[in-house]
Amino acid sequence: MKLGGLARHRRTLAGISVLALVGALGASACSSDDTSSNSAIAGASTTSLPDNPASGTPVKIGFVSTEGGAVVSIPEMRQGAEAAVQYVNKNAGGLAGHPIDLVVCKQQEEPTSATKCANELVEQKVAAVLSPGTSQGAAIVPIVAGAGIPYVTLNGVSQVELTSPESSSLSAGLPGSITAMAQAAKKQNMKTFTIFASDGGGIGAMINAMGAPIFQGAGVDLKVVPIALGVPDPTPLVTSGLSAKPDGVSVIADAGTCTSVYKAIQTADPNVQKVYIPTCLDPSVTNIIGMDTVKGSIGITATDYLSDRPDSVLYRSVLQQYAKDLNVTGAASSGYQLVMALVGATKNLQGQADAASIKQALKAAQNVEMPAGGGITFTCNGTAVPQMPSICSHQMLIGTINDKGVPVDLQVTG
Repeated sequence: MKLGGLARHRRTLAGISVLALVGALGASACSSDDTSSNSAIAGASTTSLPDNPASGTPVKIGFVSTEGGAVVSIPEMRQGAEAAVQYVNKNAGGLAGHPIDLVVCKQQEEPTSATKCANELVEQKVAAVLSPGTSQGAAIVPIVAGAGIPYVTLNGVSQVELTSPESSSLSAGLPGSITAMAQAAKKQNMKTFTIFASDGGGIGAMINAMGAPIFQGAGVDLKVVPIALGVPDPTPLVTSGLSAKPDGVSVIADAGTCTSVYKAIQTADPNVQKVYIPTCLDPSVTNIIGMDTVKGSIGITATDYLSDRPDSVLYRSVLQQYAKDLNVTGAASSGYQLVMALVGATKNLQGQADAASIKQALKAAQNVEMPAGGGITFTCNGTAVPQMPSICSHQMLIGTINDKGVPVDLQVTG
């Protein structure tokens, strides 16, 4: 089991739909070859696993894996899910007593393969379809929902993922990230805050419309500065955005834009307080802007990798037992969390585990703790973010970034 750091494959996925994916997947960066920070969680405790095999009839659960594409491939998500399934089947008594038969379909973040996966999983008669996060929800959900199969994702991107009655988006996503920024600003007694956001299709305006009342409720004035996608040098925009001397700043963008914007911030106002989303803690960013500029700042995450909370200890223990070559602070966490969250949400399910009963259990479950989530809970009855009724939580974690680029001493916010 690698005790590795945040990583680069995740920034590619974020580049596809960065503004929506910074929530759940933003906390699940991945790397299969990062060995420069293997001490990130050295000494973190693990525990032995119980012997409690599932004995019921198997239940097929579909898993859409972003894997094999020319632009993005994140097999660690699938591997984390497979480790969780082994634990559930061998050590945790199954999903409501049923062993999980994980039916994996790999898609390449483009409509043809995503549509093919959706159709294949429907043909397989799976009881639910899981996706850690994808830009192809608009292709997948209508097919799955049309067959009456619940779709469960850590982080919805498309409108249909955020509004469909058949969809449950377990993590807080962009609304949660913005709320966490506002609470971090309030905690640091900031009065003014600037967000530099990768822009496209009016996304900057959307962030402003969503964020202004959230920050206002925290007693902080917000300014959003759009950064055009692919802009070669954002320095003039950054300099203009800092001209009013805000108390704090953050960047919502892919890793490349994070790098260029934070470099410009270091030149224009190196002492301004910073709040980092996980994308901007990617080693490809911190290796350039310098860990010294990051350490001690506030970081936003949705995964508690390092603490001694029992669910975090269990997460590390499961990976140690069933996927020891995976980075604990990598994208395996998103696959693990998704499987374990489904098991937690269906623990009171009685009788046959099928699409209808799993959907009913998801909608009825309240205040379910997100596995390795630092105390984050989710409730999928449409009340967490009423404007986006499929989002099941408004909570994120904030903490101080350590010298490995990992937020620690985490607190639930939202």
